Order: sequence, then structure tokens, then C-alpha cells
Amino acid sequence: MGDGSKPRQYSCGLEAALEVVGGKWKVLILWTLGSGPLRFGELRRQIPGISEKMLIQNLKEMEADGIVTRTDHKEVPPRVDYAMTAFGHSLCAALAPLCAWGQEHIERIDACRRAHEAREEAKRERVDA
Repeated sequence: MGDGSKPRQYSCGLEAALEVVGGKWKVLILWTLGSGPLRFGELRRQIPGISEKMLIQNLKEMEADGIVTRTDHKEVPPRVDYAMTAFGHSLCAALAPLCAWGQEHIERIDACRRAHEAREEAKRERVDA
């Protein structure tokens, strides 16, 4: 690092990995790009709920981390594609078992969350009574 800054110290590999995929959107962007390069608008349409600002910010961070490439085709109107790097593909492969686990347990996760919310609501009602 020629800028004089010290390399980041991680306590374990999981901490390093979570820094790269941290937040809700990065893993969804990565998973979406797993099917191949996409233009910005296509990517945004395939990730419901993400704002343009959030997509731009996350793509810049992912490009800086070396998991996504941005190709500007220098055309009018502008055409920019985003694609996963080999490094990004390796990360996506590591996330596949987590995705499978989530899919296998999606109903249980939802039921647990709903039960928790119901308990919390019941507590609030007792306090308000």
C-alpha cells in the first residue's frame, strides 16, 4: 500500500469475508450477477427494493473489493455492464451453501420471526393497558 496506510487486521477469515459481503444488498447483487453480466438498469430491476443510490454505492464498493468489474462501452447512450470476477465467483460459490440453508429453513425462519413479533406485540399491549 503506497499511501502509507497499514493493512487491515482481521481476527479471522469470517470477519474478512463479512466485510466484503456486509449488508443486505451485496449478496443479492452478487447472486444476481451469477447468471452473467448485466447492465445497471437490468440489475436494478432484478433486485426488488434497492434504490439507485444504494445500488451505485454497493457496486463501487464491490468493484473496489475486486469481486465485480464495471465495463463502460463508451457508447451513446451510455452502456455500462457489471460482471463478477473470478474472485467474485469464488465468493458466490462459498455463499451457495448458505443460500441452500436459508431455502431449506425459510418457513421455520418466518414462523420464528412471526412468533417473536407476536410476543413483542403482546408485551406492548400489557404495558399500554
